[in-house]
Amino acid sequence: MSRQTLVELTRRALAHAKAGTVPLAADIARVPALNYYDPDRWRVEMDRVFKRLPLVLGFSCELAEPNSYKAMDVAGVPLLLTRAGDGSIRSFVNMCSHRGAIVVEEGAGTARRFTCPYHAWSYDGEGRLVGILDRDEFGDLDPSCHGLTALPVAERAGIIFGGLSPGHGLDFDRLLDSFLCGYDEMLAHLGFDRCTYVGSQAVGGPNWKVAYDGYLDFYHLPILHRNTFGADACNKAIYDAWGPHQRVTSPDQHILALDGIPEDDWPLGALTSGVWTIFPHASIAGFKVADDGGAGGRMYMVSTLYPGTDPDTSVTVQHFLAAFDPPPSLQPMIDAQREFLLGVVRDEDYYTGNRIQRSVKTGAKSSFLFGRNEAGGQRFHGWVDRLVAAETEQDTDALFATAEVVFQP
Repeated sequence: MSRQTLVELTRRALAHAKAGTVPLAADIARVPALNYYDPDRWRVEMDRVFKRLPLVLGFSCELAEPNSYKAMDVAGVPLLLTRAGDGSIRSFVNMCSHRGAIVVEEGAGTARRFTCPYHAWSYDGEGRLVGILDRDEFGDLDPSCHGLTALPVAERAGIIFGGLSPGHGLDFDRLLDSFLCGYDEMLAHLGFDRCTYVGSQAVGGPNWKVAYDGYLDFYHLPILHRNTFGADACNKAIYDAWGPHQRVTSPDQHILALDGIPEDDWPLGALTSGVWTIFPHASIAGFKVADDGGAGGRMYMVSTLYPGTDPDTSVTVQHFLAAFDPPPSLQPMIDAQREFLLGVVRDEDYYTGNRIQRSVKTGAKSSFLFGRNEAGGQRFHGWVDRLVAAETEQDTDALFATAEVVFQP
């Protein structure tokens, strides 16, 4: 059924491409400029969006081996992901139970035991306290009650989703299924569970919503990116939504190339084209890399955007996944593509975004405009507003329980 959905959506995009049309929102929308910098609003967003919702924390192929781990900071929370010896994925607050020290430095690797650099207390991959320095002298302590603090985590479609709140009041698996609205069935066609993780890089940016607006926006492509993607890049967009999550496609020449080909022969790469976004902070874009001998294939850049330490900043991690096993001969081209995409975001998108962040605080404009052709941005801000207004976890849960799948006509 999910492949048939992809075919139907591609057929719709092809019809728009042939007719030179694009679906539009009902009206122009206005977003208060204050929403991009007000510290009180930002704190509520942290509590009711980033501290409540499942977030993209990594990928199954990134922690493929037993005893592999990744330590990271997510919206101010030090976090440790592990692939336990039994193959299950675990998530913990990266904080020693003794006196709160960060146990594992940020980075990734393989380890059976994690030892705190302050007093050498140690923990295994399941978060259990397995070593106390000078235990007889320390005093009577039950290790089973003093392991690392667990965080909710689960895997779907080769993506590791997790929460930032210990002791989450709602069942996380049920919340995740409700939150995804069936989107994981579509994401499964990207094949992340069969990919090879080939690295990551980070770039600083403006307010998380200024940054995320750009991932949903094709309107700027031939203007801001004319020297990188080209002045002929299509600026038309079709937005399909599974609850708050959106896929953005263009009725462009790549879709037109399918005209005349039987639908049963449409390749999966064409069916899954466009940008797939995962609310509130992830964006997936595919591209091809090949050497002169034709070795290579499809790759993905998955951008995970996290708020910084204040309303004016954010950090985006660009993850690179290959849907094939890259030969050594391809590494220079992969490295060049990574550097190119880093430059596009750093020197074009976020250069512009940081300047927006400065200008928006002048008060010269009371609101930002999202046109009828920018339905994705309208939907994104609508969901942020509803989540900010949700006072309890139950209110948030109710929003996703009634969320709809909406395809633009």
